[in-house]
Order: sequence, then structure tokens, then C-alpha cells
Amino acid sequence: MMQNWVAIGSLNDIPRRGARCVKNGGMTIAVFRTADDKIYALEDKCPHRNGPLSQGIVHDGCVTCPLHNWVISLETGKAQGADEGEAAMFPVRLDGDTVMLAIGMS
Repeated sequence: MMQNWVAIGSLNDIPRRGARCVKNGGMTIAVFRTADDKIYALEDKCPHRNGPLSQGIVHDGCVTCPLHNWVISLETGKAQGADEGEAAMFPVRLDGDTVMLAIGMS
């Protein structure tokens, strides 16, 4: 599958230790920014009960779901600890200060 890189805004549009949401068809993708300005993109659904990860707390390379406190790795999308499941991940990168998100194409 080819990837289409799309500019979704500036790094400064995303609060440190927060997220910004982007719509891709019927899916919502949460783009996260860590305290040290690393960026990650996951589907905005916790693997537990589809909680909005974008509203969670970003810490230590993870996000904690606001509904049931599941901790999801921003790097792998996988639930941490004894929890099982994972959120879909999307390639994301910086081009200067512009955040670029890869959307798959068939």
C-alpha cells in the first residue's frame, strides 16, 4: 500500500503532552505531542472500550485512556501492563515545523 503524506498543521497547533484530532473518512486519528516534542499518531479509540485517547493524559511515551485508565504506548499502540490490545498506528513526521501524516492509499 502506498502512503499519501498530508500536512495537517504546525507542531505548535498541538499542545505539549496533548493531542489534536484529524478526520480520515469515518475514522478519527489522534496526533500526540510529548513533552520533548516527539509526535505520534494513533486511531482515537482505546482498544478496551473505544474511549477517546485524544482526551487522555500523555506521559512517559504513553497515553492513559480517560475512561478506564488503560495505558497505551504511543510508539507501538499496544496496551501496557496486563491489558491486551492495540490502537491502530499511523506514520507521522515533522517537515520543519509542519506535521505530516501518512494516510494509506490502495
